[in-house]
Amino acid sequence: MTHALPVADPALADALGRHLAVVEQRLREAVAHSDGLADEASRHLVTAGGKRLRPMLTLLCAELGAGAVPEVVDAAVVVELTHMATLYHDDVMDSAPVRRGAPSAHAVWGNQVAVITGDLVFARASAIAAGLGPTAIRILAETFERLCLGQLHETVGPRGDANPVAHYLQVLSDKTASLIATSARFGAMFAGCPAEVEAALVAYGEAAGVAFQLADDVIDLSSDAATTGKTPGTDLRDGVPTMPVLLLRRLVASGQGTAADAELVALLESDLSDDVALGRAVAALRDHQVVTATREQAIAWADRALDALDALPDGAVKAALVQFTEALVHRSS
Repeated sequence: MTHALPVADPALADALGRHLAVVEQRLREAVAHSDGLADEASRHLVTAGGKRLRPMLTLLCAELGAGAVPEVVDAAVVVELTHMATLYHDDVMDSAPVRRGAPSAHAVWGNQVAVITGDLVFARASAIAAGLGPTAIRILAETFERLCLGQLHETVGPRGDANPVAHYLQVLSDKTASLIATSARFGAMFAGCPAEVEAALVAYGEAAGVAFQLADDVIDLSSDAATTGKTPGTDLRDGVPTMPVLLLRRLVASGQGTAADAELVALLESDLSDDVALGRAVAALRDHQVVTATREQAIAWADRALDALDALPDGAVKAALVQFTEALVHRSS
């Protein structure tokens, strides 16, 4: 099985592959329903595949302690189900026609069924988490609250005189980094790691999650649908400002932008429902300096994540986390 995280140590890579295969089977079992429609819709994203980054991170961090004990496997299933639940909702919010190279659930069954399916998947995640105890339930609830707040704040945008860039970074922290941090935390927690290791991994996940999403902002403009499994420029079409757009607006508002920059802002704020107009916007933005600046921000957040790893013992697990963090800003999908 292809690892979402690069693992150089052969023994560790083999162990993680075996454990991830168990998680994969458990995911399929977890979303099974006796109701035909609920079963088909809930299986949709599991069958479509994905990087399985979050459960892989849970399994990897557990290797700092007792390894993939049953509670760790349960936790890995919980974080991936939670992630998938948010994807059902995100695709409705974003009107995304494609997810993981397949038609999105709302494109197949409509918005209402997609939203309810996301709720069903999260219900299954909560049921499994209940077996992990009240602390796990509390952490999952706090994480899901942040996921919802991130989506809410992304939807309404910065209010009043709030800094749009700072607002966006908070959205990324809540909407993406919170679950990555919880994934790492669960691995350490249920493998019996010391509190300082758990705390370091939470800090790591919070920073790596922001770096991951900033890298996604670049990928959405620089890659094609065949590579990413998503339609390029979906956020632009829906008027959701990503970091390159925010930096471009700030450049023009400061008076330091060119006439072409102002024209590009006007294009981005126009109706991009037409594929030709969207293609023009994506092409113009991907070649702009703001994309380079976004990549530099991703590198800076990745460096913060690396700093957090200083608290971990040297070894194959730490090496894999370092390698993954460095690869975050150089990936193409």
